[in-house]
Amino acid sequence: MTPLFLYGTLRHAPLLAAVSGEAGLRSVSALLPDHAIAHAVSRAGVVQSFPLFTTRPGSSAAGLLIHPDAAARARLDAYERAFGYDVSLITVQTADGPVEAAIYLPQDTLWSAGDPWSLADWAREWGDLTVEVATEIMALLPHTPPKSVMARYAMLEMRVASRRRAATDPAPASLRRSPQPGDVAVDGYAVPYAHFFGVEEGDLRFRRFDESMSETVKRAAFIMSDAVTVLPYDPRRDCVMVVEQFRFGPMARGDRNPWSLEPIAGRIDPHETPEAAVRRETLEETGLELGALHPIGAHYPSPGAVTEYLYSYIGLAELTPAKEGVSGLESEAEDIRAHVIPFPRLMALVDSGEVQNGPLLLSAYWLARHRDRLRQG
Repeated sequence: MTPLFLYGTLRHAPLLAAVSGEAGLRSVSALLPDHAIAHAVSRAGVVQSFPLFTTRPGSSAAGLLIHPDAAARARLDAYERAFGYDVSLITVQTADGPVEAAIYLPQDTLWSAGDPWSLADWAREWGDLTVEVATEIMALLPHTPPKSVMARYAMLEMRVASRRRAATDPAPASLRRSPQPGDVAVDGYAVPYAHFFGVEEGDLRFRRFDESMSETVKRAAFIMSDAVTVLPYDPRRDCVMVVEQFRFGPMARGDRNPWSLEPIAGRIDPHETPEAAVRRETLEETGLELGALHPIGAHYPSPGAVTEYLYSYIGLAELTPAKEGVSGLESEAEDIRAHVIPFPRLMALVDSGEVQNGPLLLSAYWLARHRDRLRQG
């Protein structure tokens, strides 16, 4: 079988093992003259973390030449195909002379070449996360179309980051059960739906309160990622900012009014802290820069079947009528209207039932409890 020339992230040994299914694939160094490995840059000018293979006279692109067996090659082809890459043939230079090799190149021209790309820098920032995401991708590929895998990629990154965040949670257990090894046994797992969001099913048994194990039960979860909410508050003017936007969830339920009053909210990007996500989302949705953040709490809105975990805050800000308006990211089809209202008006909206958003209710009740303290400075 024709050897493969790897020039990008697959040179990272843990990623290569996760994708190919083989640890310790034999490799030799190789060069492709008059080419370079640069950061991919989108048409909008956004620098990507992954590399682009580009023609550059006088330069040499360094890579690895590997000889995978048929099974490993099929896995590698499937992984690269999901990202829109096809196989081409090239001639590379090795210590033993020129060798004809296969290379994965993008099918389209979405990317242009930026500054030089470093495998070491990428591995330090993205390596561990990408290996975990690749493991998820390889589990999806046998039964999921490549386009669906790519539609889910951003969510997979956030899902893996959420799982890592959950693993470091102190998980206090002063009243609830403190789980021990063997308290949950998973007998089977399936992914019946995977797009931007996903649905996962598990056949499992769990420890009952009488210490016996339950019978095997099937449970399904709607897979989401961690997110943030923030209610901006101006203690000097005693007013808040709420946002309004169309929501498909209420429409799908049959609600006569699918426009929802909410706090500012958004998903936490990989390598982003909840606090950084709050400030970024607030700036994106309203153009508002927040001051001090006051944590309300972190919580599962619907733990019976939804993995979403929210970090909620009150954010201090200067709020005037001039801060109102319509904004949002065009790339995400956002149409968001910001309202600056006195705090008593917010509580009147809560009492009337016009506020139907859980995080906004939680934020309003927290602020009602702590408002005097915040106003006193």
